[in-house]
Amino acid sequence: MPTLNDKRVERGRLIEEMRHILDAAEKEKRALTSEEDERWNRLDNDQDALGKTIEKEERQQDLDAEMQRAVHPPGPELFGPPKPDLTRPADARSEQRATPEYARAFNSFITRGLNRIDPVEMRALQSDVDSAGGYIVAPEQFVNQLLKGMDDLVFMRKLATIIPVPTATSLGVPTLESDPSDANWTSEVASVTEDSSMGLGKRSLFPHPLSKLIKMSNELMRIATIPAEQLVRNRLAYKFGISQEKAFLTGNGLGQPLGVFIPSANGISTNRDVNTDNTSTAVTADGLINAKYALKFQYMTKAVWLFHRDTIKMIRKLKSTTSGDYVWRAGLATDRPDTILDLPYYVSEYCPNTFTTGLYVGILGDFSFYWIADSLDFSIQVLDQLYAANNQTGYIGRMKTDGAPVLEEAFVRVKLA
Repeated sequence: MPTLNDKRVERGRLIEEMRHILDAAEKEKRALTSEEDERWNRLDNDQDALGKTIEKEERQQDLDAEMQRAVHPPGPELFGPPKPDLTRPADARSEQRATPEYARAFNSFITRGLNRIDPVEMRALQSDVDSAGGYIVAPEQFVNQLLKGMDDLVFMRKLATIIPVPTATSLGVPTLESDPSDANWTSEVASVTEDSSMGLGKRSLFPHPLSKLIKMSNELMRIATIPAEQLVRNRLAYKFGISQEKAFLTGNGLGQPLGVFIPSANGISTNRDVNTDNTSTAVTADGLINAKYALKFQYMTKAVWLFHRDTIKMIRKLKSTTSGDYVWRAGLATDRPDTILDLPYYVSEYCPNTFTTGLYVGILGDFSFYWIADSLDFSIQVLDQLYAANNQTGYIGRMKTDGAPVLEEAFVRVKLA
């Protein structure tokens, strides 16, 4: 027998088919044929009937939950201060969040709020309630899909090394501050020369809080053809993803990640800046060549360029001083993907694009040496009463993350003269 969600999906399919009929006629700049008109009306009747059935079933679910609460009123342990079982290991508590029961209960929590879910679902959620009250830790599947959503939106996460930090407060990164000197040729019985130049250091990543409030229309949540959980996750992924992309590129490292375009002894120092042959207002072909070959060959296999689209436009216009031909041969012209000096590139709206003396306009590097530390305890607070007058529900999402370059020689920044 079709479930309520199956009916929502089927209604969405019918509405999409209606749209296709209208789009086809509009594309051909004609009116609907009699067959198309008949088909559209039939689909409209079917989706309307499904909509009424869905509305009745949702109403019945609310009534059933209300009756359940009346017959079995919540006791102090059910809705009182949460009492997570802290005697069990953290891994065991985390396994509860991976169960289907917890996922279903969490979706009900997002859709109807804390006070309108039935006691059975409440018990499933209580296993990971924040001891301060008011927050419920998202099920494991929700966290994983949220992070995947950010991967799709923030390309830095695709290039970087991501390390989960589920329990520790920070991630220590050992660094090689200075190499040992070269090995010495010697005889079998001669004494070994002690090295005095090698130096080790440490950089720490502290996942910083990141939060966002979004509001959703209750009517939209009710008639939507995709689950409410997916609607909330998609919007949070967008908001969290944009904030992270900005910070991974230009964050100052104070209460947020350290960006690759910020000179710092804890990240990429000014020793990795290359401005030779660039002008004070523009990047040049020779300047790009200088930047490329300032990077050791070991990093070339995974190295990529990062530029703003304005910089890409400038590079695209570079011409030979002798022939007047464009220097950049696009992928369509050479039957290869677009590259700059044979290396792939990415474009971000958040890369620097102010062409003034001494400013950065791009970077080249192996971004696997940019480390991101994620705390997976993503939590959501549902505000089902605060915006009730506007027929909306608020959702506050919170997570913790940090990021920084951990090996500066894997990067070269392009700088104007």
